[in-house]
This record gives sequence, structure tokens and C-alpha cells, in this order.
Amino acid sequence: MRMTVRDFQALKAEGQRIVMVTAYDLMSARLAEKAGVPALLVGDTVGMVVQGHKTPIPVTLDHMIYHAAIVTRNTEKPLIIGDLPFMTYNISPEQALASAACLMQEGGVMAVKLEGGQTIAPTIRRLVEAGIPVMGHIGLQPQSVHQVSGMRVQGRDLESAVRLVRDADAVAAAGAFAIVLETVPVPLAQMITERLSIPTIGIGAGPYCDGQVQVFHDLLGLYEAFVPRHTRQYAQVGAIIQEALAAYARDVRAGAFPTEAHGFTMREDVLLALREQIAGAAADTSEVEGHARD
Repeated sequence: MRMTVRDFQALKAEGQRIVMVTAYDLMSARLAEKAGVPALLVGDTVGMVVQGHKTPIPVTLDHMIYHAAIVTRNTEKPLIIGDLPFMTYNISPEQALASAACLMQEGGVMAVKLEGGQTIAPTIRRLVEAGIPVMGHIGLQPQSVHQVSGMRVQGRDLESAVRLVRDADAVAAAGAFAIVLETVPVPLAQMITERLSIPTIGIGAGPYCDGQVQVFHDLLGLYEAFVPRHTRQYAQVGAIIQEALAAYARDVRAGAFPTEAHGFTMREDVLLALREQIAGAAADTSEVEGHARD
């Protein structure tokens, strides 16, 4: 049975730390589920770690639906949350409703995540009123990377810290079931966590949030372009894969792979009959060609 939004929220009330990781495809989804991860985020980080972009801005709703459908189709237990990508919810609450409906109906997610604080709160409220569970996201908002001039820590000065506290309050009051705090100073993230009744999920926000979310590729050392300070590489899978592919290439070039053991046999009588038939056909062709020359 899948984890529900209510189950997710109950973890905070029970004092249990919440584990989330991103997933984008069959293998990431199945491996995370087998590892016991209870909540998966089909994140717009797919734009960077799968599509090769520098930001998530090029990711479209169709991209998110495609990847979400793979993750939901190949898992049974985790709560699946899908990101609403850049400019698919900012124009109006009606646009957000249409985008969220597509991501849920076609992608199969159980909840959506969107970025923004006080300004997006009315949209969150409208989605929740329509029966769509919403996870908020404040602090560093990657979809606004150009506006804030890069991936920078948010909330270090008094003005921005007060704004983030108000953003968190507004998102919670609008009915979000949880909120992501990204790249926020540790004391500020702790303060927000303590004042909210809904779970806070940190990424680069220190140890005092109710849970953590990390990018699949970051945890496993699969994304070499940039290693965020907030992540811990639990394995160097990228290096292992690279060496395995290099070994494969060496064996093919050296004739060491494949061997007959990696192929399939056929019955000797069939092989003999095939040779005889081919030889007979070749002889008939030669005879026809000889008559043609005559």
C-alpha cells in the first residue's frame, strides 16, 4: 500500500525523520523503493542530471508527465510527488489547476510541488480546495535562478529572513501538506520547522528540518558537473560505471568479448542442411550465369 499525504504528515507528529530522494526513471525509482525510501520526488532537476541543461528552466510539463509516469508505474509503496515546472503555474490559479491535473492524471503522481511563498499562496489554496495535495518550496527556488543571480543561500540578512518566515507561514496557511526549505541557514530552517505544524523537508538547510530530500545522482556520485555542498556522496557509482564501460571497450577491441559462451548454438543437422542448401543455391546461380554468357 502506498504512503499517503496523511501518513507523510504523521511522521512529523510521531517524531520520525522523513526520507525523500528524487527519481526520474525505472532504475532510480525501483532502487529507491527497494532501499525503503518512503517518498519520491520526480523533480525538475531532471533537466540538469538527465537532460544535461544548466538549470531546470527548459523542463516542460510534458517532460515531467513522461518521467512521473515511469516512476509511478514501476513503484508500489512510496508517495510520489511531481514538480510543476517553470511557468506552468505562475500565470493564474486556473493555469496551475490545469497543469496539476495533467501531472496527476497522466503522470500518476499523488501530489505536486511548486515554488514560491506569499505570492503563490493563493494558488496553493486554490489547488488544495480542488483536492490536489501541494508541497511548497521556499528559500532557493531553482526556477528563479536568473532572478537571484545563481544558486545562492537565501535568508542570511534580516529582511530576507523575515520574508522567508512569512513565506513559510503563508504556504502552511494556504493548506500545503509539507514544505521544502532549500539552501537556508541552519538556525532559520530550525526556527521555521519549530513554528510550523506541517513537515519541513530540507535540502541544504541543516539537520533540524523534519526530513531531507536529495538528488539521486548527487548521492551516488553520478553527476560530476557540480557537487553541491549540501550533499554527501554515499558511493562513487559514476566512477564504477565508467571503469566497467572502459573494461568492456578493451575486451571488445582485444577480441576477449564476446566468446562462444555468450552466444547461442544450433543443431548440427540443421547447420549441415543449411550448408548443403546454400551450396546448392550457389551452384544453381553459377549455372544460370554461365548460360547467360553463352
